[in-house]
Amino acid sequence: MGNTSASTEQNYGQLLAPYLADSATAFVISSDFCHWGLRFRYTYYQPGEGSARHLRSGERAPTNPAIHESIAAVDMQCMKAVESGKHKHFLDVIEETGNTVCGRHPIGIIMAAMEVLKQQGKEVKPFSFVRYERSSDCTSVKDSSVSYASAFAVL
Repeated sequence: MGNTSASTEQNYGQLLAPYLADSATAFVISSDFCHWGLRFRYTYYQPGEGSARHLRSGERAPTNPAIHESIAAVDMQCMKAVESGKHKHFLDVIEETGNTVCGRHPIGIIMAAMEVLKQQGKEVKPFSFVRYERSSDCTSVKDSSVSYASAFAVL
């Protein structure tokens, strides 16, 4: 899908909606979630209180919450946005957090297609996440981690 805009995702969603509605068709969307760490140039940290920020190299690791807990919280925000079934909400959360969900565009396209079907009066159940894992639990700014999430939707 490449790097698309919100309007392009909506256009592709419109084009793919009839195929998504066809019970003989299955779509598989594959994506990692957060790629966190200096090597990914993404060190977003969302504290329990206060404003979110990016951690810097050599900075002492925050503990409330721990880095890996912050990563999980940001991923959960994105996952809840996908489960909402609202394409714009998903895009807003990605923009707010900068989360490095590498498959955000294919996810956005399929969400846009699902919205088209909903507007046509078809019953569309939103995505349900069934599993979430990280490659490691980051405790230091020097650590890195990739998040993985599994979800499904049945029309």
